[in-house]
Amino acid sequence: MNMTRSEAKKKKRKWPYWLGGIVLVLLLIGGGYFWYVWDKLHETVDTMHEPLTRDTEPEREEKIETIFKEKDSLNLLLLGVDEREGDTGRTDTMILLSVNPNTNSMLMLSIPRDTYVEIPEYGMDKINHAYVRGGIERTIDTVEQTFDIPVHFYGKVNMEGFELGVDALGGITVQNKMEFTQGPSHFPVGKIELNGEEALDYIRMRKNDPQGDLGRNERQQQVITAALNEAASFSSITKVGDILNILGNNVNTNLKMTNFQDLFSNYLGSRKNIETLHLSGSGQFIGAIWYYIVPDSEFERISNEFTKHMEAR
Repeated sequence: MNMTRSEAKKKKRKWPYWLGGIVLVLLLIGGGYFWYVWDKLHETVDTMHEPLTRDTEPEREEKIETIFKEKDSLNLLLLGVDEREGDTGRTDTMILLSVNPNTNSMLMLSIPRDTYVEIPEYGMDKINHAYVRGGIERTIDTVEQTFDIPVHFYGKVNMEGFELGVDALGGITVQNKMEFTQGPSHFPVGKIELNGEEALDYIRMRKNDPQGDLGRNERQQQVITAALNEAASFSSITKVGDILNILGNNVNTNLKMTNFQDLFSNYLGSRKNIETLHLSGSGQFIGAIWYYIVPDSEFERISNEFTKHMEAR
């Protein structure tokens, strides 16, 4: 039996209602997942948050608030720490970043861990021993004094957590300049993809590198840059929960939730224009201990580079 024109119209109208229902369900599911992620993010940041003693000073709080309000440059110290059970741990990786949202640029310096510096309230020693002498606070004081610039925030990453994070991102890609083997990992020359374990081996090798710590520092900068880019373009929403769990269990920082929001809103574009610096010096034994000796003029040069970058508009 043939349908009347009005009956045909009614039948045609049914599919938009079905489609609308499906879209509504997807929106509800998506919205529910969004709120789950948002809640999980708050929980993770709260877990990671480890403020410094000076963070509670009114002048410091006002300064930080002004930086984000005015979209000024800020400096971050990234620390990769090897912490074993029953051991205080040492900073295996130290990277100083200056982020300028006005020029959409970032300045990056890997600090050789054997650099001979004065540790406040202790004396001359390797810079990575500052962490043993007084943890994060003493390390930041040492870096600020050495380079005569402020450190506004820090991020401390357990190296095992770094390995897990790279795996959760699906790996990273770097351009390797020198063929070498470190542990179980072999790295040919050219563009190579690294999983978490390989990324750690890649940044730890220095004994077979003709440039020593300088070559190692360059690889650290490569890996950090690759990880930043991978994280910024990360699109697998199914792994967000895993990544947040890894961060919460392996990262400490004095950044608060509002600071993270400001960083993502106004500072994220700086990762696209990264300039790397190298701290020039020479190896030398003092007594029976090997140090990386850096002349005062080189410390001053680095300080001037960071100051210039911070003030650029």
